[in-house]
Amino acid sequence: MSSLTISGLRKSFGVVEVLKGVDLEAKTGEFVALVGPSGCGKSTLLAMIAGLESVSAGEIRIDGRVVNSVAPKDRDIAMVFQSYALYPTMTVRQNITFGMESRRVPRAQQDEAVKRVAALLQIEPLLQRKPAQLSGGQRQRVAMGRALVRDPKLFLFDEPLSNLDAKLRVEMRSEIKRLHQRVGKTTIYVTHDQVEAMTLASRIAVMHKGELQQFAEPRTTYDRPANMFVAGFMGSPAMNFIPAEIADAEGATATIAGEGGQRLTLKLARPLANAGANRRIVLGVRPEHISLARSEGQNGKADQAVVPALVEIVEPTGAETMAELRLGERTIVGRFGADEAPRVGEKVSLAFDMTKACLFDPTSERLIG
Repeated sequence: MSSLTISGLRKSFGVVEVLKGVDLEAKTGEFVALVGPSGCGKSTLLAMIAGLESVSAGEIRIDGRVVNSVAPKDRDIAMVFQSYALYPTMTVRQNITFGMESRRVPRAQQDEAVKRVAALLQIEPLLQRKPAQLSGGQRQRVAMGRALVRDPKLFLFDEPLSNLDAKLRVEMRSEIKRLHQRVGKTTIYVTHDQVEAMTLASRIAVMHKGELQQFAEPRTTYDRPANMFVAGFMGSPAMNFIPAEIADAEGATATIAGEGGQRLTLKLARPLANAGANRRIVLGVRPEHISLARSEGQNGKADQAVVPALVEIVEPTGAETMAELRLGERTIVGRFGADEAPRVGEKVSLAFDMTKACLFDPTSERLIG
């Protein structure tokens, strides 16, 4: 097993800078997810770790060794691609052993490796089939098997589940998680799907426009996002952003716009020190932290702020219901249990869980409270 250390990594294609000084460290045995929208640089970063792209500036270390100029075959890594990259004329067994054949690994050692990996991935009955006879999930297992037989220092996954349907993606997420728990190899996993990142990774690196926005455990990334981009990207539906102003010198309350420009006062669970009155902020509230205040008695709860809203759209999804709610001149989204969902056209009182709310600076968009 090995660690991965990336220091000041930059990559340019002509005048276009794709990576802008990325610093990242994956500890031995850790599962790190690189997540972000298309074009953020995550796949380029993975290709540079693999040696498939050159380094413009900075340093990549695998197990303490600088590998900037080391050929891909000598980095002791294994990569699983989105497209599976299986040879269609070869059997599953031949696909798995192809790399070992090229390296002239003895047949007995090949047989032992195939036996071990096939049992681990539960593909023993498939060894004599060809890729065309396999389902998408089975092909992905074979692609992982081909990587596993190498026993590398690093596993690199490049959006391996993108070609699968929703149900199969969920199943394969569990397979990959179980596989990592059994093998314990350092893994770098690229995905644009924040649910994959949250469920699989021990730490998540959120990228945007070639820069690392936050590198933290999934819970921290979700509950205390470093900035508004991370807050909006991690979570579906996204966090609600509501313009607000600090209402008092102690930074203990804030106001937001209600119906007809009326200012609604909210008590902050974490006072914003040295803020001063009238400072503009952005209040971030996730949909699941909005509930219906069915009685006036809820108004007195110290950890809740109650505001009036109009229900505009209701979207049942089975176990829960999403609702678009008009709050003053803004629309926010709430996530409710199926049994407590509001009705379209209903005027409701919404209770914000202020202990879970985030405060952002509207200029820098950084988390400030």
